[in-house]
Amino acid sequence: MVLLTPVGKIEISGCETGLHEIKLPKMSLLPSGAESMAMCEVYEGTEEMTEPLQQCMGWLHAYFCEPARTATLPVPAFHHPLLQQDSFTSKVLWTLLREVKFGEAVSYKHLADLAGNSKAARAVGGAMRSNPIPIIIPCHRVICSSGRSGNYGGGNLMKEWLLSHEKLHQDKAAY
Repeated sequence: MVLLTPVGKIEISGCETGLHEIKLPKMSLLPSGAESMAMCEVYEGTEEMTEPLQQCMGWLHAYFCEPARTATLPVPAFHHPLLQQDSFTSKVLWTLLREVKFGEAVSYKHLADLAGNSKAARAVGGAMRSNPIPIIIPCHRVICSSGRSGNYGGGNLMKEWLLSHEKLHQDKAAY
């Protein structure tokens, strides 16, 4: 399934059991004007709408259009081998999903601490690179201890846009 979003076309794959992968587009320009206000809508693939894909679409729609709702929506089931293994990478990704909320950021080192190995900041970077479910498992929220944003699979412009989007909507929700 392909979802048209403010950051471009996002490819989502999954089965009846759960979500396999979210593929982000590479951004060469930050969206602006009408593009940044684009609604989340299915661009192609409505015939393959399993329950996990429907949940994913609903979650991503809320993320881009009504961010405050993501806190109350169920996360779709995941069906990717990396997330079902008993590994440090899996532990880091599940910890990130549970512990780092919308609008928050965490350093690679702090996430390593949260996942139980304070000396594994570089391994956290590796876990972020192999995250099969970006945005929902929010690897864009992991930044360098210096405050720099660090790298991102969807490109640094995408990471900056996602962090700015969350900051903007977090500030609105505070009033």
